[in-house]
Amino acid sequence: MKNYYRVMLGKKSMHAAQCFAEDFIGADFEIPQDLTADLPDDWRAFNKKFIPIFLSNHPDKTKIGAGLACGALWTVSKGIAKGDIVLCPDGAGNYRVGEVSGDYYYAPNEILPHRRPVHWFNATIARADMSDSLKNSTGSIGTVSTITQHEAEIEKLMGGMSVPKLISTDATVEDAAAFAMEKHLEDFLVQNWSQTELGREYDIFEEDGEKVGQQYPTDTGPLDILAIKKDKSELLIVELKKGRASDAVVGQTLRYMGFVLQELAEPGQKVRGVIIAQEDDTRIRRALAASQNIDFYRYQVSFKLLKG
Repeated sequence: MKNYYRVMLGKKSMHAAQCFAEDFIGADFEIPQDLTADLPDDWRAFNKKFIPIFLSNHPDKTKIGAGLACGALWTVSKGIAKGDIVLCPDGAGNYRVGEVSGDYYYAPNEILPHRRPVHWFNATIARADMSDSLKNSTGSIGTVSTITQHEAEIEKLMGGMSVPKLISTDATVEDAAAFAMEKHLEDFLVQNWSQTELGREYDIFEEDGEKVGQQYPTDTGPLDILAIKKDKSELLIVELKKGRASDAVVGQTLRYMGFVLQELAEPGQKVRGVIIAQEDDTRIRRALAASQNIDFYRYQVSFKLLKG
């Protein structure tokens, strides 16, 4: 089974033209050494070794930022398999599509020195032609993101076929319309975070001025929002129900909390969770009755017309 990835080729796609011309994708993260002998099958083993190296080279970075960087470096160098498909923005609103054709190699003193050879197809996908769901996935912050759940749409776009604009991308989604609306709500929540009750105590996690806490990657998928308490004592995982089955969203939140606790939290740092849904949900409340560290919130959407 092949997988699909969105890969950024430098900040704001600054190296895209060279990568397209020379048939490769790559990453940097200022780890100037050949990784050929240091690419285990398990990314956790890679992170365990290279997070301390990354932090020693970047003492201003956090463990969360280091985990994001090392995870992306492992994914580009090892996690993406030969035969997998990559979509890379060209900086002008389009995505070039290619197939990874070889193993990792190191190009010292070059841009993006940790590289994989790629066969670029003639196919170009315009961002304007994507569904909102695919736009959100390809627009996530970070060097690399997994977009395999959009395989059918990507293949149709590569073939020049039109695709429906409302697509459920999660097997646990019961209501595709709710999924689409609440994905927009996630973006609205991020943009207006400081005006919310959660924003009084927590900040969405930032690295180098970018909100890397939205759609933060984990080993069981990207969590919706990762925030940190203003006094740095606690990390917060925020999940929107997004039309999913109640048991699924509770289980996913717990898995994300376990990941953050084991992989990202600093010593003594607590981890809490929040689930947000539009309607009251008895099943969620029952599931959370035995959990002391997950809260349930409802949201309201309202508007009014003003005669001009």
